[in-house]
Amino acid sequence: MNNSLLKQIPNFAVKSLYYEVAISPKPGLVDRFDNGAHSDMDFFTFIDSIESLAPYFYDYYQLGFEHTADLTALFEKLRQLGVEAESAMLHATNQVNTHKGANFSFAVLLGTTGFYMQNHSLPFSSQDTAAILNLAAQMTQHLIQHDFSQIEQKDYLSHGEKLYVKTGSLGVRGEAVKGYPALSNILLPFFRQYSGYEDTETLLLRGLVLLVSQIEDSNLLHRGGINGWQQVKQKGTTIHQACLNEVNFKQALTMFNQELIKKNLSPGGAADLLSLGIYFSFLEELI
Repeated sequence: MNNSLLKQIPNFAVKSLYYEVAISPKPGLVDRFDNGAHSDMDFFTFIDSIESLAPYFYDYYQLGFEHTADLTALFEKLRQLGVEAESAMLHATNQVNTHKGANFSFAVLLGTTGFYMQNHSLPFSSQDTAAILNLAAQMTQHLIQHDFSQIEQKDYLSHGEKLYVKTGSLGVRGEAVKGYPALSNILLPFFRQYSGYEDTETLLLRGLVLLVSQIEDSNLLHRGGINGWQQVKQKGTTIHQACLNEVNFKQALTMFNQELIKKNLSPGGAADLLSLGIYFSFLEELI
């Protein structure tokens, strides 16, 4: 195996989580300036969380790179390892869920990237990224049926399962099963078009607002119901469509953040998707 890629590609995933938490100001989310709408975590909790997940990211990639059987079998291996990673994360954060959704998605995407890299090389084109997102959809096609078919018999439901029962939202599983359309249809085309026009932080913040304006965010649904989610989505749309210069844009984000703190709302689903978009941006050399 190419040892440099064994380190470099998972390292892009780790770095993307650092970039996501570092960009500031973010609406309702933990960043360098404040904790957003989160009383149980801060910037340093995220650093502890990322450090605890990093070794597993290398393992996800390696599992994919060495896998020769069908993709469903690869998913089972990744999921098993993902449970261990989540346990390590919760231990590092004193049981605070910082990256549960991101850990799931990076297990899927690093596994499929490893599998793809058996016959491909860097840097990626948009076609390479599309191929990996397609592999992710193939690998997880059984997931909704598998995870939700027996839901009535379960004694304990996760946030995602409760949300599915209440609203029909498929959350992070739905993104995976569809091949992450929020990345292929919304975020990555935006990054490809505007990469290089502004500094990285502003580009990524604009990408976050674009996601907030368009996706069904399970974190917002969980905290604020359909109304809360729709309000945040509308505000994101207003900011995105205003095409503000950098100074005014960041001022608008600061005010948006104060609003979400008061309402205890956090677009954590958009933040997770942003980190995945950053990962592919590293692979495509957009940032």
